[in-house]
Amino acid sequence: MEQVLISETDFQRARNKIREAKKQQPDKVIVFTSNDDELNRKILEKEKIDVLLLQLAGRRDKQKQRDSGFNQVMAKTAKKKNVSIGINLNEIINANIKEKTDILARVRQNIILCNKNKLKMSFFPEIKDKYDLKSLGLVLGMPTWMTKEFVK
Repeated sequence: MEQVLISETDFQRARNKIREAKKQQPDKVIVFTSNDDELNRKILEKEKIDVLLLQLAGRRDKQKQRDSGFNQVMAKTAKKKNVSIGINLNEIINANIKEKTDILARVRQNIILCNKNKLKMSFFPEIKDKYDLKSLGLVLGMPTWMTKEFVK
């Protein structure tokens, strides 16, 4: 499916880009991403997007919990608005060993949150072999109902 990736640091510019993309290409999937957690929350609450792509690289974890940029409040909002959560495969592939383990731990935390709230998850960019995506999702802890949508 065709996608429009919008990456922005300012709320008003992001809002304008999302609305412009919806007008010009109403049949395409709107994917929003940002490094700012507050901006992600605002866009999730106030705008109509299809996928929220979380940036998991370059974050600092706290002593007792991981900082994945996604929490139960955002999960409930995403469920209400029918927004799926995206996992950036390029971050995982291009990271060094230490960073890769941290990113995968954050992805697993997000999978647990999405499973509790029955949210859909997807990988970006999509790989041609859907079975590879399904097996990666299962290894990371996705339930089978979540991975069934990868193979179509």
